[in-house]
Amino acid sequence: MALALSFETVGSGPPLLVLHGLFGSSSNWRGIARQLAATHTVITVDLRNHGASPWADAMGYVEMANDVLQLIDRLGLKAPAVMGHSMGGKTAMALALKHPQRVGQLFVVDIAPVVYADQQTPFADAMRGADVMAAASRAEVQGRLQQAVSDPGVVPFLMQNLVMHNAHFDWRINLMGISAAMPQLCGFPSELLGASYAGPLTVIAGRDSDYVVQLDGAAFRPMFPRVEVQVVEGAGHWVHADQPAAFVACVRHALREAAPVA
Repeated sequence: MALALSFETVGSGPPLLVLHGLFGSSSNWRGIARQLAATHTVITVDLRNHGASPWADAMGYVEMANDVLQLIDRLGLKAPAVMGHSMGGKTAMALALKHPQRVGQLFVVDIAPVVYADQQTPFADAMRGADVMAAASRAEVQGRLQQAVSDPGVVPFLMQNLVMHNAHFDWRINLMGISAAMPQLCGFPSELLGASYAGPLTVIAGRDSDYVVQLDGAAFRPMFPRVEVQVVEGAGHWVHADQPAAFVACVRHALREAAPVA
């Protein structure tokens, strides 16, 4: 069953939906959304089990795509542009393949429709093992994460999910559901591999990331024949955070290229 997703809206003009990555939320995209709001109505979405959206045990990409489709219907959008980063990128691709007429333009940020090795479970395990309910301060939780996570740069990102609930700290994401769904999140739905999306797809990859290996678009082209790959120098997997100006320039250029001629 599709869930009613939480979202934030800024700007005016043609709609652009933005889908965050694993352990993220709509709030991660506020800065980018404000920059794109000059020409578009930017709708940043909390995917299921994240942010302020409902929780569910199932968390496959088809289920998440159906959630986004329900939001598109709820907002009365015809065929918005849809952009997704990492997990959100796979969700966006699943939506475009399952309902190609409902997506006007597609942006996928540093992810491909392929199976990846599981690099995310250690983060979920660290968050689950931090004993946040017994913590007296955010600094205490952050210290516990820093001891458990090998990449200290990820800790502030994970900490954005820590909230105060009933006088104690808790995580606002469904860590149990995310952990159980990790095999699906690392893969891509096999039932979609024979589908295709004829609209324009812009892939924005970080030069220093290893998530998009074939920069000629070969991993996308069987399903997305109109794919174009843009590589952002000096950026890793979080392209929009590492090089926001270059990232926004890529998005704006692609939006202009796909805009109908008046």
